[in-house]
Amino acid sequence: MKARTWMIWVAIVLLTVLPLWLVSAPPAEPGAEAPSVFGGADERAQQAIGSIAPDYKPWFSPVVEPASGEIASLLFALQAALGAGVIGFWLGMSVTRERARRTAAQNQPPAAQHQDRRAD
Repeated sequence: MKARTWMIWVAIVLLTVLPLWLVSAPPAEPGAEAPSVFGGADERAQQAIGSIAPDYKPWFSPVVEPASGEIASLLFALQAALGAGVIGFWLGMSVTRERARRTAAQNQPPAAQHQDRRAD
């Protein structure tokens, strides 16, 4: 591999690892336990709502409650993978369709190309 390629890979690894390594936990509020470094926004929102309006009652309850946090993470990862698959499929089909159009346009005889341009 070229030196430039190695430098790019090192930069990618550093940009991925350094933020995780250098992050520090946010300070704990008085009388509360220290917040987790990578806690979700949902938990923080619940805590904020609880401190602003202690007798707040949620409007809805979940239809299906996952048995554990791991299962919830699995479902979230599956949802993200499915979404990425749909977007990737759409993008691949769009690129393939455009290439097919260009190939078909290049394979047309010159007279047919001229007629297609006049129709537009």
